[in-house]
Amino acid sequence: MPRPTAAQFSYGSVTVVFSALAMLLLARTESGIGVAVVCIAALALGLLVAVTVPLPGRAGQARQATTRSPARTQHVIEDIETPAARRNRVGEHSLHR
Repeated sequence: MPRPTAAQFSYGSVTVVFSALAMLLLARTESGIGVAVVCIAALALGLLVAVTVPLPGRAGQARQATTRSPARTQHVIEDIETPAARRNRVGEHSLHR
């Protein structure tokens, strides 16, 4: 499992603090059990936010894989030589024209 990034820590922590504060103010609970439930819910929400923050490497890789153009794919396919095509090029000059 990869280590959490600074962004994940900060987003999760801010979510825990603000959601706990908001829920405590909205619920107006005075019992210990109510405060505990609100705190557990805030921690769960903070964990959810921290886990769903995109990692730096993933977003770029996914975008790169989906934006490959058909022209680039066709060019890659044309660059693949078969053994028969290679035998036919034996007498050709090595420089590209």
